[in-house]
Amino acid sequence: MLKPLRNAISFIHDVEFDDLPSAVLAQARRCLVDLVGVAAAGARTDSARIVRDFAALHLASPAGGARMLFDGRRASRAGAAYAGAAVIDSFDAHDGHMLTKGHAGAAILPALLAMVDCGCGIGRREFTAALVMGYEIAIRAGMALHATVADYHTSGAWNALGAASVAARLLRLSRDQTREALGIAEYHGPRSQMMRVIDHPTMLKDGSGYGAFAGVAAADLAALGFTGAPAITVEASECAHLWDDLGRRWRVLEQYFKPYPVCRWAQPPIEALRMLRADRPFAAGEIASVRVETFAEAARLDTRRPSGTDAAQYSLPFVLGAYLARGGVTADEITGSALCDPSILSLADRVELVTDPELAQRYPAERLARVIVRLSDASELRSPLAHARGTPEDPLSDSEFDAKFEASITWLGAARAAKVRSAAYGVVEGTADTADLLDAVLEPALPPR
Repeated sequence: MLKPLRNAISFIHDVEFDDLPSAVLAQARRCLVDLVGVAAAGARTDSARIVRDFAALHLASPAGGARMLFDGRRASRAGAAYAGAAVIDSFDAHDGHMLTKGHAGAAILPALLAMVDCGCGIGRREFTAALVMGYEIAIRAGMALHATVADYHTSGAWNALGAASVAARLLRLSRDQTREALGIAEYHGPRSQMMRVIDHPTMLKDGSGYGAFAGVAAADLAALGFTGAPAITVEASECAHLWDDLGRRWRVLEQYFKPYPVCRWAQPPIEALRMLRADRPFAAGEIASVRVETFAEAARLDTRRPSGTDAAQYSLPFVLGAYLARGGVTADEITGSALCDPSILSLADRVELVTDPELAQRYPAERLARVIVRLSDASELRSPLAHARGTPEDPLSDSEFDAKFEASITWLGAARAAKVRSAAYGVVEGTADTADLLDAVLEPALPPR
């Protein structure tokens, strides 16, 4: 076996809680809390309802399976992982990594929960170690895939390997079986067209549902003797540098956390408007036009009349119109009556998106935008370059992070929200165990239909 493969497989099976530095444990807590909050918010979306119904009907397991996130019904463990990842993916507020241009945790946590709930019982220390391990494998797989192929694929194409590594660890697969599982996951992971869903936003989102499904299924197939190695993203010599530092460089520390529940590419212009308004307050009624100069991918978030919540999360004009009309971008601005609010739509029509060649060159390591607001008196307000907040260099404060989580779980009611809060914060800290977390996030959140 090649050295990168040995490093990866050893890390999958051997990294332990005591190996994790304190900064990594703190980040694991943030990742877990953020994902649980996003899942709670996403559980109310139409797309989440549809995928859970689909999984319950078509991905059931005669062996009992695992419960689905905030649903309580059971599917196969691959089916439960699929549904959970799709629930998180339906509310675009989950964590991500700049160089993968996508999201690891959306598949890792649902895969881990499904494996534990179907009988792979583990304590909180092993749960935390497996969570961090899944991030480290998935992030490197994502970086490797982007570095070795030309197409721009969704996160499911590479977070499938993270989900497979979690399942392989909990199933205690052999080293050879784990190699096969990684290869199967890479091959079956959805190489779906990211920019297609940017240009034509629908419920497809970022492919993490099928990434989680492919990853868990890959481990189960490998356990039965199915073959699929090699995983090129792990074993190719040009990717070796990404795997040599496992256990020394913790990529999970590079994760960002979103302040707004919309595409990450839409967030720098929101920050630019926020800075402009702080410097020189102006009313929505004063705005004649808004010019956004940004990188090419963000300029394609140009849907003008989003047909639903999923499309609104990928509509930069609509998001900016919502921010200008209402002073913020929360779940309320991307759901329900907000989608046809004439004050938002009128402002959205005044937004022009322009690709700036310099900013395009600086993507994906930097996601930047500037905004020029022309007022009705013909004056112009020009923002400095703005980036999306929530990065390691510009993190959300603890109060902002906690407020985001609280806003996501409030609808559950006081008793359930308290249970979710205690479990999500407590698993990594040692005040709760995995059984508490499972009870908090896998029981139904909505009354049965």
